[in-house]
Amino acid sequence: MDIFLEVLDKLSSWLSLLPRISAKNIVEIAIISFLVYELLVWIKNTRAWTLLKGLLVIFAFSVVVVLFKLDTILWIIKNITAIAVTALLVVFQPELRKALEQLGSQNIITNFLPVDSSGKEGSGFNERTVNELVRATFEMAKVKTGALMVIERGTSLKEIERTGIEINGLISSQLLINIFEHNTPLHDGAVVIRGNRVAAATCYLPLSDNMSINKALGTRHRAAVGVSESTDSLTIVVSEETGRVSVAQEGHLQTVSDAETLRTILSGIRETAEPSGSRFRLWKGRLINGKKADK
Repeated sequence: MDIFLEVLDKLSSWLSLLPRISAKNIVEIAIISFLVYELLVWIKNTRAWTLLKGLLVIFAFSVVVVLFKLDTILWIIKNITAIAVTALLVVFQPELRKALEQLGSQNIITNFLPVDSSGKEGSGFNERTVNELVRATFEMAKVKTGALMVIERGTSLKEIERTGIEINGLISSQLLINIFEHNTPLHDGAVVIRGNRVAAATCYLPLSDNMSINKALGTRHRAAVGVSESTDSLTIVVSEETGRVSVAQEGHLQTVSDAETLRTILSGIRETAEPSGSRFRLWKGRLINGKKADK
């Protein structure tokens, strides 16, 4: 027992030498750990991973230079360090831009302060639209007609819409099938869907730089993943080679085996869109009704 107490005394004396960790320090450690993890994941999933390996080679070379005291080379390295920082910003510019786009598409403020979205152009994604999208998708899959349909959610797709031709037509399976039919003027590119309407066709999408995407997948699938990385949209892809149906969301590509699975996915985004801003709409409705009553 005495030995046990003696060991405890030694441990307590050693621990007393360590700096005290407060709740603030724990929060800071957690935040820094999260940021470092996200940075490493971002580097791994982009071209930055290949560039980082090149930087590690340069760093290892610099360590060798310091150890062997190669003064001339060390002087050159010190003088080009400032230029190297600017060069890194230029080289990583596409990745940095995409990372900022992903950060901006999170809608952090609106998550805490929901606003009224009843007047938003993209609202009103109803069950009929879901059924028409599912029908069109699998009709095209049967005959291996390539298709790319981007469904707008919280993040505006106006910039992408401007790259195509305005349609502004009510969604129907016949309309979508005719758009993507071979040798028609509108079949090349993506369709942007806002609410219950086809906003535009032949739109250009940003390609993903994710190195983990299967090399067997073509430009259509890489474009679907690319737009899902920079926005919160959902993209339906029909492969022209295999007729396989896939869904791209949040930077991930998911294969859809049947119509019911796709209907479940589309119904899910319809249900999550409905409660948005419900409290503010309720108060807005009360204010409007109050004004009418005053009149």
